[in-house]
Amino acid sequence: MSEVSFPDLETYRREVFIQEDPLLKSVMPEAVALGLPPVSVNPDAGMTLHLLARMIGARKILEFGALAGYSAIWLARALPREGRLISLELDPKHARIARANLARARLADRAEVRAGSALQMMAEVSAEAPFDMVFIDADKESYPRYLDFALDHVRLGGLIVADNADGHGHVHENLEPGDGRRGIQTYNRRVASDRRLVSHALPIGGWLAVSVKVEE
Repeated sequence: MSEVSFPDLETYRREVFIQEDPLLKSVMPEAVALGLPPVSVNPDAGMTLHLLARMIGARKILEFGALAGYSAIWLARALPREGRLISLELDPKHARIARANLARARLADRAEVRAGSALQMMAEVSAEAPFDMVFIDADKESYPRYLDFALDHVRLGGLIVADNADGHGHVHENLEPGDGRRGIQTYNRRVASDRRLVSHALPIGGWLAVSVKVEE
């Protein structure tokens, strides 16, 4: 078998390890053409989410923020056939597109998208806990409130993962009051210091803050 040459190590890593198929590659370009913002997790982060979910044998996952369903597809593909993904999406148009993409991926039997304010739907969703994994990728100012929910509703040994932990490149700065990214700063400080969690920020995509719940 002949070896394939790559121009650099980063290209090699992406081409060998990231299993993004044609369907996944089409999701965000098509969504952007329909007017959605190009702010989804990238393939690197998607593959990482999939890997993390498989590593803990996740059977029930909650996602805050669906957008076009790109990350939901990665997560739902990690579930067993009887598993379940619930994705909460504020924008009804985004929710419709995400549902359609999950159906295209033949995952509608284990993944659903609920439209509405996540903050208002949390009481309803709490009845379906505990979750094996919670993925947070919604409005940044509400990250601390999503964390409160996740801490109470993720099982021991489960994961809490947040995207954009780098604050879109500004998390290290002294941000002005009212800047939504301050919510990410608060989130990061809390997961890094909470005795119930062991956490680290992975420099993947917009950074993934990954926490495992080790105490109730």
